[in-house]
Amino acid sequence: MPRIEADHIVDVDPWTAFAVSQTTGDTRLRWDPFIRSQHHLDGATIAGTGVRSETRSKHGLRMVSEYTSFHPPDRVGMKMVEGPWFFDRFGGGWIFKRLDDGRTLSTWRYTFSIRPSFLSRIGDPIGIRMLQRDIDQRIAAFAAGCIDPEVLAVGRAMASRWQDELA
Repeated sequence: MPRIEADHIVDVDPWTAFAVSQTTGDTRLRWDPFIRSQHHLDGATIAGTGVRSETRSKHGLRMVSEYTSFHPPDRVGMKMVEGPWFFDRFGGGWIFKRLDDGRTLSTWRYTFSIRPSFLSRIGDPIGIRMLQRDIDQRIAAFAAGCIDPEVLAVGRAMASRWQDELA
């Protein structure tokens, strides 16, 4: 199964980086160029293991994903439960590692398989190229969000709430 990855060092602590990555609504639209819309489903108001969310991409594609892991401030994982016809499977994980200087190394990984599987020799390279371009643009925009005062205010409030809940 093909895997793509991008990383970026951001000038915030892992709690803030993690929280910025989990913003929704107008705050998410402020920094994330990949999405046209995104919201949680089934009455969920915040992310967490088992929570499903619906995303419409800038390409017009729709995906429902489910959080398979949610461990602030270190990592989050998701898998596609409904999505574009050409994906048989799609999953992702975002990892946040504190660096010695207080900044955070953010690493985003996606894996996918296409259908029908006999097209993988042609489809995998196309998918890798397109998804790599998207993930590179997206993580760069995430880094820009990590210096945007409005995004940071929301992210820091979310991080504070999670820290209180886990204390």
